[in-house]
Amino acid sequence: MNIREIRRYHLLRAISEYGGIDKLAKKTGTSAAHISQMKNRHRNMGDKIAARMEAALNLSAGAWDRPPQEENHEYKGQNESATYNVQEGPQLNRERVPLISWIQAGSWQEISDEFHTGDAEEWRETTANVGPRAFALRVVGDSMTAPVGLSIPDGAIVVIDPDTQPVNGSIVVAKLTDSQEATLKRLVIDGPRRYLKALNPAYPMLEINGNCVIVGVAKKVEIDI
Repeated sequence: MNIREIRRYHLLRAISEYGGIDKLAKKTGTSAAHISQMKNRHRNMGDKIAARMEAALNLSAGAWDRPPQEENHEYKGQNESATYNVQEGPQLNRERVPLISWIQAGSWQEISDEFHTGDAEEWRETTANVGPRAFALRVVGDSMTAPVGLSIPDGAIVVIDPDTQPVNGSIVVAKLTDSQEATLKRLVIDGPRRYLKALNPAYPMLEINGNCVIVGVAKKVEIDI
């Protein structure tokens, strides 16, 4: 059960406990539409929203990041005469992630927690193992098209996870300080020096030294044939 489903699990419990979406929205100071979107998997619950709702419900920090200890949980909400039974459904190991623009990707750290369903080009299902802030990008151009080995061609969909730590050799989305758009490249770490390298050898390697932010790590490439 990944963090996205754990948080949704706790959200469903809270909706039942407080007597519905509208009452939970009033209790937490969160819009009912926002809660409904998270409930229906049309929007992810980011760290800021989770922390805000935990605080509003007088829960300890990180309470909604902890998995349930049992499959069945009975508890009473504000209506003490009602008992709600919550049971985990089958895990299909599928996630819905927003397909966004390269400009949106460049500012993803700032906008991810307030991202609305309609802000995405579309929402795509993926089997990639990703965190709650994951997103997808459509590759433009041939800088990541390689003559041999791993190749990410123009038009491919790349699923990106901002919560994965990049290491030497990771395919990353990076934002240079002098550009509005993000870029997709391989991260090369050579001692204290770091570079962004295209898979296409026709493109030069770029050294980065404080002029770049790593937005996320590629977890899956999806190509329609």
